[in-house]
Amino acid sequence: MLAAATAAAPAAEKNPYGLLQALQEGGLISWATFIILVGMSVGTFYILFTKFLQQQKIIQQGKKVRASFWNSPNLREASTKLDAKSAYRSIVEDALVAQDQHSKLTDPVDQHEWVAGSLARSQGAIGARLGEGLAFLATVGSTAPFIGLFGTVIGIYRALIKIGASGQASIDTVAGPVGEALIMTALGLVVAVPAVLAYNWLIRRNKTVTEDLSAFTNDVHGYLASAGAVKPVMAGPAVKGAAQTKSSAAPTQRGSEPLRAGLTSTGAQANPSTDRVS
Repeated sequence: MLAAATAAAPAAEKNPYGLLQALQEGGLISWATFIILVGMSVGTFYILFTKFLQQQKIIQQGKKVRASFWNSPNLREASTKLDAKSAYRSIVEDALVAQDQHSKLTDPVDQHEWVAGSLARSQGAIGARLGEGLAFLATVGSTAPFIGLFGTVIGIYRALIKIGASGQASIDTVAGPVGEALIMTALGLVVAVPAVLAYNWLIRRNKTVTEDLSAFTNDVHGYLASAGAVKPVMAGPAVKGAAQTKSSAAPTQRGSEPLRAGLTSTGAQANPSTDRVS
């Protein structure tokens, strides 16, 4: 039993069709292709996890904004409740700076347009930061299969060289180069598929985050344009009060309106015969 295990160990170590053996046989081109694909894979998973954490942080900030931000008496005090490097706080501070700068303009520019432009720039800067690294994922997803295919082509070329040199297409002659070629093709696909999936998933999450930021930006703009009269209604008692205000401000139904003198509820003259006599 021990002798059989001892004999099997050297046989396993001398396997000529493993990954390491294929790379050693392929030479510099195979090693360069393998290292490039490994670098792409490491970069893909690094960007995936870092962008996920960045998106998750902004999503948590949005929940905090919806919970307590609009309960503050003014924007300056409300911004202090947010994290120092919060994307939502950056939008608020840019809006306040734009409002302060408007009074210093020498040319007449509507405050609505000036603040809207500042908010658009702020939101665009946040969107640009969210999109960082996604181009790398798209590049990996589109080029990794071709890089693996390059290794495949080189492996097949080397197999043909061996066949021509030996004069016969035996299995032991072409198995190594063909195995190397297949390994490179598989590595290219293994690197490309996660990159494409990560790219599509992060793009979808970025869209959700951007929509939340856009809604918040619109709320901040409305608040500044109305001098604090317009702001989102918070959940709880504020919603009930807002509903009562809306119902009291709504127009009354026809028939319940106060009648003017000489008119019925349908708008006709109350005493048409009297009018004809006079």
